[in-house]
Amino acid sequence: MTALREAIQANAPLWLAIGGFAIGALFGGLVYRTNFCAMGAISDIVNLDDWRRMRAWLLAAATALLGAQVLDWTGIVELKRSMYLAPSFNWLGNALGGLMFGVGMVFAGGCASRNLARAGGGDLRSLVTLLVLGVFAYVAVGGLLGPLRSLLDQSTSVALPAKSQSLGDIAAYALGLSAQTGSKAVTAVVVLAVAAYCFGNAEFRSSPPHIAAGLGIGICTMLGWALTGLAFDDLADRPVSPISLTYVRPTGDAIEWMQRFTAARMPSFGVASVFGAIFGSFIAAKSMGRFRLTTFADAGDTSRCLLGAALMGAGGVMALGCTVGQAITGVSTLALGSFVTFVALVIGGLIGVKLLERWLLAEG
Repeated sequence: MTALREAIQANAPLWLAIGGFAIGALFGGLVYRTNFCAMGAISDIVNLDDWRRMRAWLLAAATALLGAQVLDWTGIVELKRSMYLAPSFNWLGNALGGLMFGVGMVFAGGCASRNLARAGGGDLRSLVTLLVLGVFAYVAVGGLLGPLRSLLDQSTSVALPAKSQSLGDIAAYALGLSAQTGSKAVTAVVVLAVAAYCFGNAEFRSSPPHIAAGLGIGICTMLGWALTGLAFDDLADRPVSPISLTYVRPTGDAIEWMQRFTAARMPSFGVASVFGAIFGSFIAAKSMGRFRLTTFADAGDTSRCLLGAALMGAGGVMALGCTVGQAITGVSTLALGSFVTFVALVIGGLIGVKLLERWLLAEG
């Protein structure tokens, strides 16, 4: 493993770009082929009482959690260096950002990752949605909304007595355990509970696409942690913190990279994973004979998608991630904020479904 780490660190930008694209392509292909969709999971529950896609989402998070924690315990990645495990808990950003993103993904017909998959399948509506999402992500990072977002973060963040906001560290602090024992205990409880919930359901057990989606997307997230963990070098001129799949800020970064290619010709892991997701879903759509150029249905559809994209862009930055970036990648670090965001995303999605119903009734 030492030799592999040294080989990757010798040309980390290249490995991160190639690996990010490959992992993103695998992710995009899985999303397209299995119809994985967080918004669809919530819609299925409300309209069909079908919980299979929700179970797939939870299984993806649990698989990523187990994989990331094993990588951390074996020293392949140091999760404490990720952006998720700050010792302060930004409860308002996690909750409000998650709610905004949840409502937005319903209006836009899917979250950021789902729109990437649809764009690869020829949906021009999703391409426009992604462009607006990326712009509003940057508006919230350092643009017009940046000062307000920063003020809210500073005013509402809570310092935690534990070393970080990892539930493992919190459990270790509360029970007087070592940090690794705390993380192992919490990981075991969460993974076993999710596995029992998912595979205890006969409908889910008999649905290979949903099982493949949960396991496959969780493994993609684990691969992202492994690659960026091996590439991390704290002696580098500009160390890049370990990260895995997330699609709000990187969508904005991808737009910026295309405009500034001559200044930074090697895309980051996140940017490469965005392009990879589109490419992977394109290959999947073509191989399934489902690639079709489509666009907005009418003015109402356009308005809803643009509003949803804006809410996802700004909300995703406030929450530090999306249905993948927080609810899967963030959860895999055991970050308290990620679990709060996951709940907020679901609540926002439920609110969004009701608001969309009223909007459509008003139009009709």
